[in-house]
Amino acid sequence: MLTLHEGNENSGLTRDTNKPRSETIDLNDSNLLVDISDALSERDKVKFTVHTKTTLSDFQKPDFSVVRQHEEFIWLHDVLEENEDYLGYIIPPPPPRPDFDASREKLQKLGDGEGTMTKEEFNKMKQELEAEYLATFKKTVAMHEVFLQRLAAHSKFRNDQNFKIFLEYDNDLCVRGKNKKEKIAGFFNNFTRSADDIVLSSTQKDIDEFFEHEKVFLSEYYTHIKDCTQKADKMTRAHKNVADCYIKISTSMVQLATSDSKELEKFLGKVADCFEKARKIENRVSSDEDLKLSDTLRYFMRDTAAAKDLLYRRLKCLANYETANRNLERARAKNKDVQIMETLQQEACEKFESMSKLAKQELNDYKVRRVAAFRKNFVDLVELELKHAKAQVQLFKSCLSTLKDELDQ
Repeated sequence: MLTLHEGNENSGLTRDTNKPRSETIDLNDSNLLVDISDALSERDKVKFTVHTKTTLSDFQKPDFSVVRQHEEFIWLHDVLEENEDYLGYIIPPPPPRPDFDASREKLQKLGDGEGTMTKEEFNKMKQELEAEYLATFKKTVAMHEVFLQRLAAHSKFRNDQNFKIFLEYDNDLCVRGKNKKEKIAGFFNNFTRSADDIVLSSTQKDIDEFFEHEKVFLSEYYTHIKDCTQKADKMTRAHKNVADCYIKISTSMVQLATSDSKELEKFLGKVADCFEKARKIENRVSSDEDLKLSDTLRYFMRDTAAAKDLLYRRLKCLANYETANRNLERARAKNKDVQIMETLQQEACEKFESMSKLAKQELNDYKVRRVAAFRKNFVDLVELELKHAKAQVQLFKSCLSTLKDELDQ
């Protein structure tokens, strides 16, 4: 349950601890269970209470909680991504930054325009915007929780020292967000890496058919899932706009009923009530599509990008290995530094072979994880769509019957 606190800027939203665990990640191993038991939204930040339950001897206690902010989640992702030991693994995508600005701006505009609408319409619009704000908050918490659960479920990441510090260290990690200079540097680094990826993809032929196939597949798949995510968001917004229109129609009907003759007052009131009930159903449709469809697509779009990053790192490792081979050939031709070049070539070979073995397993796990999540969430979505469609049909049948009875009187 989510609760909106009014009148206090520093106590925005809280999340009840009696909530179901996230269904995005299935933790078969109960040795390390991580969830976000509570969250507090303030004006410029969200504080997450990370709860850990474990039987592992590496931790000091079997059950403990710490408070973390978004920047600390990003720090954890970055240190994992920069760790040379994890080059052969898909690093779980970092959770998106909490962004409630759009919802707050809508609430502000609604407050400014209060005098231009009726009290009933204002209250309905306010309820809608508050529900939208709460849904955004809930999704933000869920994405941060999924990130931690992916790490806890992974045989390698769960033993990472920085992950243990994140879970167990009871004080602030003193992690700050990136300043403008660092953000610009990060942008250029990403641009350079994208350019390197294009160059490597066009000049570096992969000797392994499995990885060559995965490279082509993931590139096309990312394009398709990105497009699909955008269209799913557009569809969700359309359902939300329909619900908002129902509010205006219902309010107009109520106003018309009060100003028209007594013969139509009761009839128009029932029409308004019908649109109000239809609005609630349409809102649930929008919410469920956002959760089961858009969010699933968006998460695996980012997970696919992480898989592409793994292939880029492996291709770069392959290029380094072939460079080491050429250096060894030149050293042998000149009969100079042969032993040093042989050592470097052997190290590059071992690193590449080890990384390839890990990467193949990670990509296969990614495929299984993606298919399982899509199957579960899409089946859930279809069941919910059928439920809402039946409710809409029943509603309109009931409304038509009521209106016919009213006309016959």
